[in-house]
Amino acid sequence: MKISVIGTGYVGLVTGTCLSEMGNDVVCVDVDKDKVEKLKKGILPIYETGLEEIVKRNYTEERLFFTTDIKKAVEDSLFIFITVETPPREEDGKANLDKVIAVSKSIGQYINNYKIIINKSTVPVGTGELVRNTIQNEIDNRINKNSLDKLEEVIEFDIVSNPEFLKEGTAVEDFMKPDRVVIGTDNVRVAELMKELYSPFVRNEHPIITMDVRSAEMTKYACNSFLATKISFINEMANLAELLGVDITNVRKGMAADSRIGYQFLFPGVGYGGACFPKDIKALNAMAKTVNYEAHILEAVEEVNKNQKKILSSKIVNYFSKKLNKPENTENLLKGITICVWGLSFKPNTDDMREAPSIIIINDLIKKGAKIRAFDPKAIITAKAILDSENIEYFENMYEALDGADVIALITEWTQFRRPDFEKIKKLLKTPVIFDGRNQYDPLAIKKLGFEYFCIGRQSNGKID
Repeated sequence: MKISVIGTGYVGLVTGTCLSEMGNDVVCVDVDKDKVEKLKKGILPIYETGLEEIVKRNYTEERLFFTTDIKKAVEDSLFIFITVETPPREEDGKANLDKVIAVSKSIGQYINNYKIIINKSTVPVGTGELVRNTIQNEIDNRINKNSLDKLEEVIEFDIVSNPEFLKEGTAVEDFMKPDRVVIGTDNVRVAELMKELYSPFVRNEHPIITMDVRSAEMTKYACNSFLATKISFINEMANLAELLGVDITNVRKGMAADSRIGYQFLFPGVGYGGACFPKDIKALNAMAKTVNYEAHILEAVEEVNKNQKKILSSKIVNYFSKKLNKPENTENLLKGITICVWGLSFKPNTDDMREAPSIIIINDLIKKGAKIRAFDPKAIITAKAILDSENIEYFENMYEALDGADVIALITEWTQFRRPDFEKIKKLLKTPVIFDGRNQYDPLAIKKLGFEYFCIGRQSNGKID
């Protein structure tokens, strides 16, 4: 099948590459010439497990192409995926559809025969109609300007909503073996063509679910908002558990064993981040406001998460306040204190720093006068562009980052942090103190090793006698 994917960000690159892996001819389009040239050389703009290998393979075998020529891509393809970013607008949290509209205009300018336009970007309910109208307006303009010579029939096209459900770190696997594929269309013939396109990916008998376009658009937001709600809920329970002398780990086990609840996204920590959950909660809440509906749960989820990102830095400030015998609001309370930070990306197996809790935590600590020694397996380059401070030093080795630091703060749960050399940690730190934002370690075992240990929702403070 002839496919074009417009936008080579996270979703677009994974989508185009995985479709080419199944033997389709896929052209990935981007306006960024430098990015396109790097992709041709196998240099990816993102880190995603397993992606680089299949990009290089399919490009070498001439099933996957990269270009800035949107005109040729549109003319040569039956399926056209829109996969551009839709970030939240600062003023109201609504999804910014400028790039979606720009792509739609280009499609309308260059469409030459029947096409299936597939919106894979996360977009508000009603965007399908907006895309349709934008494309049709461009076609009408071409007709009015007589730029369509010898037009024998009206150019037809269909709009599909096909939301993505990719988790960063496992995006390739998620695309190749999806839990389900959601297809929003009002055309039975189009639904069958989309099913044919996705048939190689659902040989495990997982469903292809068809529905109307508007329902498909909302499904994406509803899914992400529900998962974000699970995270904020367990974080709220963790904070309460800690005050009540309860171990949230035990509570979580008791909850998650209920098949109606489950284990996924039920880990207490320092809050969620990334490209999807924060913006989708904002966008769905903004949609609610447009119809005068107060979405109390969405507002609460966002507020809990905002506060949760400050939990770890608050614990660190409280610790040094007591140690130095100074009030927590003392200006430059942490002056002369060096904190080692393990983990910068918003989650493991990605270099994505968007809305990462580490940004809030590190900035809070720096404002208090602290110096930071930071390590992350993949996100250092990304972090340097966001956390531009003379008070941060970055390291390529997790143990080098520890050397001379007063305490360590674990923020992102990379697997290499699960079983570190604790004796080495003790020797490198000035004081054996761990602030664990992801509950990676057993409090009793860590205390027996001679550490002071602070985590989330557990009775973990202080040394064992």
